[in-house]
Amino acid sequence: MIPTIQQTLPVLGGIVVLAPLLLLAGLGGATLVGWQLSERTIHRAAQAAIMSGLLAAVSVLVLMLVSNTYHVVVDFGHWVETPKFHFAVKFAFDRLSVPLAILSFLLSGTIGAFASRYMHREPGYNRFFSLYALFVAGMVITSLADTIETLFTGWELVGLSSALLVAFFQERPAPSRNALWVWVIYRVSDAALLLAAVVLHHLTGEGDFDQLMGDQPWPFGHASLTPHQAFLVGGLLLLAAAGKSGLAPFSGWLPRAMEGPTPSSAIFYGALSVHLGAFLLLRISPILDASPSLSAMVVVMGLTTAIVAYLTGSVQTDIKSALSYASLTQVGLIVAEIGFGLRYLALIHLLGHACSRTLQFVRAPSLLADYHRLENALGTHLPRSAAPWERVSAGRGAWLYRLGLERTYFDALLVDYVALPFARFFRACDGLERRWTDFLSRGESRESDQVAPHFGHIEEYS
Repeated sequence: MIPTIQQTLPVLGGIVVLAPLLLLAGLGGATLVGWQLSERTIHRAAQAAIMSGLLAAVSVLVLMLVSNTYHVVVDFGHWVETPKFHFAVKFAFDRLSVPLAILSFLLSGTIGAFASRYMHREPGYNRFFSLYALFVAGMVITSLADTIETLFTGWELVGLSSALLVAFFQERPAPSRNALWVWVIYRVSDAALLLAAVVLHHLTGEGDFDQLMGDQPWPFGHASLTPHQAFLVGGLLLLAAAGKSGLAPFSGWLPRAMEGPTPSSAIFYGALSVHLGAFLLLRISPILDASPSLSAMVVVMGLTTAIVAYLTGSVQTDIKSALSYASLTQVGLIVAEIGFGLRYLALIHLLGHACSRTLQFVRAPSLLADYHRLENALGTHLPRSAAPWERVSAGRGAWLYRLGLERTYFDALLVDYVALPFARFFRACDGLERRWTDFLSRGESRESDQVAPHFGHIEEYS
């Protein structure tokens, strides 16, 4: 008996989700048991998983177009269920998730082929591809998640793999310090998303997107929240998106992430990971429609990010930082488009920008070599275009240069008015606890009291 389209779609959807998970289990399991896989074996395994997931995702798209289906849910059941809470693992295939899943597989396969040569004979080759598999699994889970808990799982996997790959060259101090900065910003983003999930369950009793956004497929759903509730939940999700995509004022972590290998820079901060915040805003677009003030905040944050990234990127002296800020400029514009309600335009902009920026990051090393050869042949430097402050005027536009050079002071403001007060508060709490335990024990209560704590200046970790 030939299965129908409606029977085939969930099977193909399961393959889309399981393919990167099997790759992660294979590479991670081999590492845990001490098997030393060859570079060829790792590359072929990655190719097989990515191609399987890509073909299944494309097949889902074709079958949905043929059958005029707009929304398919693949349900892996309720994993936790209580009278007031349930945790279901569900994946939704619709006009938003399927294109992003296809994009994730397509660009991940491209970067996998590039990395197999770029990372050739690198001591951390196996470690790189294990983290690469973790990232692909996180991207697919986040793209297809139909509950906020499932989305949070993929969100965490992407963040973990990103931070570990920033610190990939762990023998040098700079990657580890910059990875710590990235990880701190991601923690803020993750905390906001987790708090939004708690608030959402408190308000509606569930975190299922297909229930929250109504019975209409994306982007025509209507949120079952009042304007005030939508502003509260949407504000937390906007904070989560800002941290993940490097929106203002969190833009400072993006150039620090360039410490990782070029393949991870291309796939994370040029193509996929940097767009996750915009994707989250697209997913919750019915919540934005329910609160005009929240939509206005999204527009302001997007335009502010675009302007700040353009000015900052114009003063960068290395190609990867310049590309990262150029990418952030486009992400800011995409976020502004979402705030204006231009959902399909934002989705097309996201897909096109991710593809073009991946090409630029991959091309960057050879482009520098080409420029050097060309300048050697000419015997002089190539002419450069005038900077924005030079076009304003040499005297009155100099402040724009300083503003861009200092990254519009967002990093300094976060350090002085957020990080340092936070550190001082918990340092005071630690001192209070030490004195209290010493009083109760009538002596030194902890061996760590013998070692003077060293709290270096926050800039040591930036």
